[in-house]
Amino acid sequence: MFPDSICVPGFDPSLSMMTGITQINPMMAGMGLLPPLPTQLPIVKEIIHCKSCTLFPPNPNLPPPSTRERPPGCKTVFVGGLPENATDEIIQELFEQCGDITAIRKSKKNFCHIRFAEEFMVDKAIYLSGYRMRLGSSTDKKDSGRLHVDFAQARDDFYEWECKQRMLAREERHRRKLEVDKLRPPSPPAIMHYSEHEAAMLAEKLKDDTKFCEAITVLFTWIERGEVNRRSANQFYSMIQSANSHVRRLMNEKAADEEKMEDAKEIFKTALFGILTQFEQIVAVFNASTRQKAWDHFSKAQRKNIDIWRKHCEDLRNAQSEQLMGIRREEEMEMSDDDSNDIPNKKARLDESALTAQAYALKEENDSLRWQLDAYRNEVDLLKQEKGHHGRTEENVTKDQQLQFLQQTMQTMQQQLAAMQEELNNKKSELEKAKEEQTHAHALVRVLKEQLKSAKEVTDVTNQEYLSKETSTVSVAVYNHDKEKDAEKQRQSLKSEKEALLIGITSTFLNVHPFGVNTEYLWSYLQQLDSTISANEIETLLTKLPRMFKQEFTGVGATLEKRWKFCAFEGIKTT
Repeated sequence: MFPDSICVPGFDPSLSMMTGITQINPMMAGMGLLPPLPTQLPIVKEIIHCKSCTLFPPNPNLPPPSTRERPPGCKTVFVGGLPENATDEIIQELFEQCGDITAIRKSKKNFCHIRFAEEFMVDKAIYLSGYRMRLGSSTDKKDSGRLHVDFAQARDDFYEWECKQRMLAREERHRRKLEVDKLRPPSPPAIMHYSEHEAAMLAEKLKDDTKFCEAITVLFTWIERGEVNRRSANQFYSMIQSANSHVRRLMNEKAADEEKMEDAKEIFKTALFGILTQFEQIVAVFNASTRQKAWDHFSKAQRKNIDIWRKHCEDLRNAQSEQLMGIRREEEMEMSDDDSNDIPNKKARLDESALTAQAYALKEENDSLRWQLDAYRNEVDLLKQEKGHHGRTEENVTKDQQLQFLQQTMQTMQQQLAAMQEELNNKKSELEKAKEEQTHAHALVRVLKEQLKSAKEVTDVTNQEYLSKETSTVSVAVYNHDKEKDAEKQRQSLKSEKEALLIGITSTFLNVHPFGVNTEYLWSYLQQLDSTISANEIETLLTKLPRMFKQEFTGVGATLEKRWKFCAFEGIKTT
């Protein structure tokens, strides 16, 4: 079924060609004879005056005149009861008030047929049925008559109505076809026939990522059709090779999607770690509330609720911790299968985070056991007080047994506590070692990066006019003259590898600053490599090597400032 909106108004395909059309009420607004009246009131007809005749209305109490069934497309009316002296001019003058008249066929027997231009004009003419017509003011019988207006069958009306119905049927079929075409799924695109020109164009499309899907469909269709033969085999082989090269792009897309998935996993892990931290804080609040100082002030109902909440929160905390540890174990397994160069750093970070989580969990469990031990001790003290106040009875014997049981439990918990503390200390030592190794590795990487960066800066600076000649000459002289002396002094003055690295980095940094820098600037640069170093340590180290570094004062008064310079090349010049 189709919606009503697409159907032609006024057309009913279930009706036959001879079905009548609903009659139009002549009293509707716009018909021109009378204004619209309420349906519950009887229609009161009035006298109609024309130039050559007068129409008197029928008795309102009489029943309305009868009419035949309206033919389809009726535009012609039968008018009977005309006066004998009525002419065509008088008839046209009277019925022109109903609408445009196309033809009047008058008979000699006081009746005629009138054809109007439109169908609704017929209803206006039917309204005049029953009126008494009188020509002028004459009372002669030949000049008067009672009009009878009725529908008339005409071949022209029926033919026009059939043509209109056929036109509406065509429009309806057209609209239905348009609607069916809208709902019909689109047909697949036609595949062109194989030719050398089309194959060359298809080979270019296979190399284009935007047209690959369309091109691979055409290639598959050609192969299925049997277009491959000895003559075209090489061309098809090249196209299949292009399709195979497309696999690389698909793998790159897969790698990009995997990176997005890893980023999402990292975000989820960070959020889960934040949730676990908040759970730990909540559990710490519950554990603090179970201590003796606060626990004694709660009522029994409040203690029960707090205990239930604490257990529920601990269960949730443990579940979240297990989930986080599971994620980390999966990452460790993935890292074990990966042979990339950044495995040690990632593994160190994973080990550090795992050790941190385990140490934190052990610490929380240690605190929980300690608080439970305090609670048991308080109960033992209460039992001892009750034992001193009361004599030996059966209840006291039971309390002694409970006391012994509590003491045994306390000893067991103390042993567990000692074991947990020892394990905690071991984990802490392992964590510190891992941190030291990681810090050392990061420091080495940073030093190497900064040395590479400083070497590049030195190369740029030496290209300048005021340093190009002097620096090259002095560096060669220093290397040939004081190589052994500097090595011996450095062995005597340098105590560790860290100082050697600092001296190398400082020399490179001051070499690209020919006007010197203050201690604070140098310290801020070195602190990016090692956050534990201090300004005093740097200044002491520079003071130990006066032949390499010297301190000068620049400025006057409030602008007086101490600056360190690299003076090793100047010593070579003087010698």
